[in-house]
Amino acid sequence: MVIVSAKELLSSYLITLKLRETFGANLPKTSTSTSTDSAGLLLDQQPHHHQPQDLSLRNQHQDPASTSVHVVIPNDKAEIKPIEEGRPDERTPSRGKPVWIISIRDSLNQARQDDAARSWSKVWIYRIPHYLRDGEDRAYIPQIVSLGPYHHGRKRFGQMDRHKWRALHRVLRRTRHNIKLYLDAVNELEEKARACYDGQIALSRNKFTEMMVLYGCFILELFRGVEEGFEKLGYPSNDPVFSMTGSMHRIQRDMIMLENQIPMFILDRLLVIQLGDRYQKRWVEKLALGFLDPLNPTDESLTQSDRNKLQSSRSMKTFDPFSDCQSELHCLELFRRSLLSSCPKHVPRNGTKPRSNKNWVADKRRQQLIHCVTELREAGIKFRMRKTDRFWDIEFKNGVLHIPRILIHHGTQPLFLNLIAFEQSHFGCSNEVTTYAVFMDNLINSPEDVGYLHNCGIIEPWLGSNAEVADLFNRLCQEVVFDISDSYLSTLFAEVNQYYGHPWNAWRASLKHKHFSNPWAIISLIAAVVLLLLTGAQTFYGVYGYYRPASS
Repeated sequence: MVIVSAKELLSSYLITLKLRETFGANLPKTSTSTSTDSAGLLLDQQPHHHQPQDLSLRNQHQDPASTSVHVVIPNDKAEIKPIEEGRPDERTPSRGKPVWIISIRDSLNQARQDDAARSWSKVWIYRIPHYLRDGEDRAYIPQIVSLGPYHHGRKRFGQMDRHKWRALHRVLRRTRHNIKLYLDAVNELEEKARACYDGQIALSRNKFTEMMVLYGCFILELFRGVEEGFEKLGYPSNDPVFSMTGSMHRIQRDMIMLENQIPMFILDRLLVIQLGDRYQKRWVEKLALGFLDPLNPTDESLTQSDRNKLQSSRSMKTFDPFSDCQSELHCLELFRRSLLSSCPKHVPRNGTKPRSNKNWVADKRRQQLIHCVTELREAGIKFRMRKTDRFWDIEFKNGVLHIPRILIHHGTQPLFLNLIAFEQSHFGCSNEVTTYAVFMDNLINSPEDVGYLHNCGIIEPWLGSNAEVADLFNRLCQEVVFDISDSYLSTLFAEVNQYYGHPWNAWRASLKHKHFSNPWAIISLIAAVVLLLLTGAQTFYGVYGYYRPASS
């Protein structure tokens, strides 16, 4: 009996070693404790001479993926303890905590660090929200040149990147400066510049500084070339980029895209180094406005006398886009401020006062703020072009809408879309451009509306048909959210709708449209009235003569 027991013990031990060799690579470390594990169930212990049979039975009824085998080998016994556990990837052997719990804690720690390290009030350069980007990628993504970290390093901009290095080389050769001078100056502003961007920028400090210097010098060469002349800066007249060729307009459009911006203080620091004693305060902002001026949608046909009259008639002081600008300003916001010169700001309501949901427009199709041109004309409202250099300066007086002239070209849609995206993204930003876009979107419902406004001189389409212009305005505010009562046109909306709702205005307009639309209609109406009067007179005298015959 002793010999038989030893053989059984030896056989059990060999089977145990084989099982350990087979499953050891896929299981947690073995434990020498006989206590019940907190994540599993310890099975009943069985005599060793029955262990192989019991193990085979368990393997037939248990899922191998959910069962692990812990082997404990004392001096004279071999004991197998199956323990029911969760999935192997949900448990850390060292701490005994599920991996997903650790992942949640790591994410919360990262969020705490982000909140502590970032100040959202410093963010000025945003990524376009997905709800605005849908279907309009070409209006938000630069086409030939990237000027910020969001699109840095993309292969599609590789050709233009070579011209950026060429511009930097030209600057260093012209100023006889060492590149280290620019790198050290911008490196001091690295943290401030990085904080202007929304989200984490996956660039090291040195790479970020290098990018700011390279892109900044390239932008300044464009600014100065347009202002002073590229040949004066040393570029040949047939230069593919640094000359007044067709590519310049495409670069200008890329430079007003929200995701393609560089903080103005970076450009200012680089310009100070380049010019030295010749530098003048706010020079870089003035150069930027001069470079972006071709994208201005306002009327440029005004004579100098008209401009002088407008300036003298304005009670407000001349607009200075730099008077209250923050250091985080960029080209898009600077251009926006210049467009909105002296724009009447609606006094914002107290932030503690709850806002009514009915005043919010999430989709222009849900609420019509003002009727379209065709419907307003039927109600007797007239349209006149207003002579002003400010496209947003709309006025309603005595049933007449006075709307400034606006130029429609290839850069109009990207300009308005990016200005609207900035107003939608930046906390505390006013919504003048958004309000104007909503006004024009509601006003135009068909190509016929565009055609009538064009005949009035209000819309000047430099390219495209009336249908394309109508589609342009109808696509500007697909997912725009803004407060109607907190807009500078809120009073105008109310006045126009009140005039439209008066029935007498509609009757008078219908009469004029049907009977006084052209001279022939007027002549016909007068003839009909005269004929009616003569017929009435003839009838009167006939009846009068019947009842009162003439005395003999």
